[in-house]
Formats: sequence, structure tokens, C-alpha cells
Amino acid sequence: MASKLVIIIVFILDLIAVGLAIAAEQRRSVGKVVPDKEKVYEYCEYGSDIATSYGAGAFVLLLTSQVIIMVASRCFCCGKALNPGGSRACAIMLFLICWVFFLIAEICLLAASIRNAYHTKYRKMWNIDNPPSCEVIRKGVFAAGASFALFTAIVSQFYYVCYSRARDDYKNPPY
Repeated sequence: MASKLVIIIVFILDLIAVGLAIAAEQRRSVGKVVPDKEKVYEYCEYGSDIATSYGAGAFVLLLTSQVIIMVASRCFCCGKALNPGGSRACAIMLFLICWVFFLIAEICLLAASIRNAYHTKYRKMWNIDNPPSCEVIRKGVFAAGASFALFTAIVSQFYYVCYSRARDDYKNPPY
């Protein structure tokens, strides 16, 4: 039987991670060109940088929930063999899908957080023809991380339940 405590803790961590990733998408940095007082040079002025913290928080919480699920299920590589059958096949398939979704979510959240934290200081100085721009992260990168974090949350819950069923079937064989 799957541990209800593990399921509840992982669900709460994943839910908070998805919420933080959505909040990061809503609060990502926006840059605008502002001239200095003497009008000698232009620089980029950015809004709040809280999205980087939200994205990093979502990254850490999703990583923590994945570690909890993998420790609770012994990551398929340790422990006794599982009973052959539908539950084991389903657990193996969900294990692989869970890791793919997890890696995509973590890459999106980490890349978005790093890119959101990067700020160009001076845009135009000494009459440079091609000054650096006030680029910010593209819209939707944190949202992609949030959606894959949600997919990871759903699949990891199903994986843990299927794994637990396959493990329990092994402990109580039908013969």
C-alpha cells in the first residue's frame, strides 16, 4: 500500500512548485531604456527581480518532491524485485515518463531563472552603433516549467501508486 504521508507531502510540494512557477511567469523582469540626467548615455532599467527567486524556489521544491518519491520507491534500482504483471509494467513506464517530465521542468525553471537574473547595464555609450539590448526572458518559459512541473506531479503520484501495488503484489503472491 502506498504511504499516504508520502503522497500528501509530494502533492503539497508539487502544488507549491507549480504555483511559484506561475507566479514567476507573472512577475518576470521587464526592461526599458532610460537616458541618464545628462543625456550622455542610455541604460536599461528593470523591474522587480522576484521572478528569479520564485523560479529557483519552484526548482528546489520540485527537486525535493522528486527525491522523496525516488527514495520512497527505492528508484527501481534497489530493493527486492517487483512482481511481474500490469502494475510493474505500468510503474516502469510511468517511472521513465516521470523522469522525462521532471528533467524538462527543471531545465525550463533553471534556464528561466538564470536568464531572468541577467541584466544588461549600459545600452548606449560613446556612440556605439549596435548597443546591447534590454533583453529579458521570453514569455512562456516559466509557464512551460510550470506545466511540466504539473505533469511531473501527476505522473509521479501515479508512478508511486503503481510501484506500491507491484511491491505489495510481490509480498502477497496469489498462490
